[in-house]
Amino acid sequence: MTELATMEFHPQPQAGEPRPWAFPAPERGALGNGLTVLRCDRPGQQVVAVELFLRAPLDAEPAGLDGVATIMARAFSEGTDKHSAEEFAAELERCGATLDAHADHPGVRLSLEVPASRLAKALGLVADALRAPAFADSEIERLVRNRLDEIPHELANPSRRAAKELSRELFPADSRMSRPRQGTEETVAGIDSAAVRAFYEKHVRPATATAVVVGDFTGVDLDALLDDTLGSWTGSAAEPRPVPPVTSDDTGRVVIVDRPGSVQTQLLIGRTGPDRHDSVWPAQVLGTYCLGGTLTSRLDRVLREEKGYTYGVRAFGQVLRSAPDGTGAAMLAISGSVDTPNTGPALDDLWKVLRTLAEGGLTDAERDVAVQNLVGVAPLKYETAAAVASTLADQVEQYLPDDYQATLYQRLVTTGTVEATAAVVNAFPVDRLVTVLVGDAAQIKGPVEALGIGEVTVVSAE
Repeated sequence: MTELATMEFHPQPQAGEPRPWAFPAPERGALGNGLTVLRCDRPGQQVVAVELFLRAPLDAEPAGLDGVATIMARAFSEGTDKHSAEEFAAELERCGATLDAHADHPGVRLSLEVPASRLAKALGLVADALRAPAFADSEIERLVRNRLDEIPHELANPSRRAAKELSRELFPADSRMSRPRQGTEETVAGIDSAAVRAFYEKHVRPATATAVVVGDFTGVDLDALLDDTLGSWTGSAAEPRPVPPVTSDDTGRVVIVDRPGSVQTQLLIGRTGPDRHDSVWPAQVLGTYCLGGTLTSRLDRVLREEKGYTYGVRAFGQVLRSAPDGTGAAMLAISGSVDTPNTGPALDDLWKVLRTLAEGGLTDAERDVAVQNLVGVAPLKYETAAAVASTLADQVEQYLPDDYQATLYQRLVTTGTVEATAAVVNAFPVDRLVTVLVGDAAQIKGPVEALGIGEVTVVSAE
């Protein structure tokens, strides 16, 4: 008779005592050329992250040249006075580095990630790109063609099409915020290397820029390295550019972007509200998370679990632009998609969720779960140098103090259920929401009109 082998089980690991954590505080300084520098030493982070913020906002783009900031941002990696576009890409690759750039309403961001051992070489390349970008005719023409090729694909994407329509509806026609961030076919087609260089020379200089450097600086003379690289970039001083106020019209109404035959309807419901400078922001973050921030939120519980209308609906607040005087704004929105026949019922239930929230409020249990999810996962969220650098750069572009993120977590912990309820109800008033639906107007217009949530207008998807 064969004897069965005995299995030996190792003891199950036990969780240790949680260690205190706070969002890291940066050290602030400046180079001789006027460039502001925030540094944050993170032992063990051998991949260093660098975020460069250039205060060249979209509203500074010349009339008729929307998208020139985006083309400029992409062109920074397309050659310098020392390297052609191909050579620049090869040098970055030899460093094991990645360099990305994009333009948004506050300005242009360049994001570099590189092993600490090759930081000097990679920063030298970025410094060359900022100091003497080539902006060669052939490269700008190629970037313009690429951008023109992207636009039809974006218009074919229901969520991108909804976002474009919501911006057009919310903001005045003469506001840059009413138009696509990366330009339209008409405006991008008019961009050439002369336009890109003119925008660069007028708005890009170290005196109005900030570099955020995060990683393990052991054995690195960061001061000398920064002086030798980014310190070589020169430019004139400049007066701070005035930040225009954000104005919007959130009169309750519905716009249907007609897509005949569509089997789904993309929903985007929004308005503008206070940004991070407002004292209500922590409560608004908490309340919005309870409304639609996760699978356990109210919207998901009703529209996804109970009714089966959707795979998920999310509510969120996204800062659009901030100002030194605190007069910025954020987009407050609810987004998702539902099957076409249930568009009317889904919107009806969504409005019922909002009304129920206003009448009965959030529960303490909902608030506690939100705090746990938002604050409890923060140490994991900021494990990488890139995540820390990106958040610090966000604070710079939004004119926030360096300790803002750390303070925000403290305030989230102390925000009560009543405060969170009031904030989210004020953020999403049932009679002050602009609703954009991308779908088959012939099928959804009648049921939506019957809801009485605002005048319904149909526009072409073109």
